[in-house]
Amino acid sequence: MTDVDASAAERQSGTSRGKQFLRCHLPMVIVAVVIVLAVIFVASDRWRRGALFFGGAALLAAAFRLCLPTARVGLLAVRSKPFDVATLSLLGTLIVLIAATINTLGVG
Repeated sequence: MTDVDASAAERQSGTSRGKQFLRCHLPMVIVAVVIVLAVIFVASDRWRRGALFFGGAALLAAAFRLCLPTARVGLLAVRSKPFDVATLSLLGTLIVLIAATINTLGVG
């Protein structure tokens, strides 16, 4: 094997590892992006919208955990599937309900 072949094989291996990592952790990456958006909203004084995004991220994580096999959800798999789905659903629902029903206190 020449040096050119070895470097091409290394690049191919690195690319396949990156694709494998992304394939396994894509649901967690999507949830993390929604959480970053929520933090941006909260930091820009849009706390209700940010709270809705936080709750939506938890509900999205619950949906991913429910629909995808454990090998595909990556870091979203913490306990058993029923426990994870129930906990994330309850948490997301409560956050969304609190954010949607709290009084704005005269602030838009």
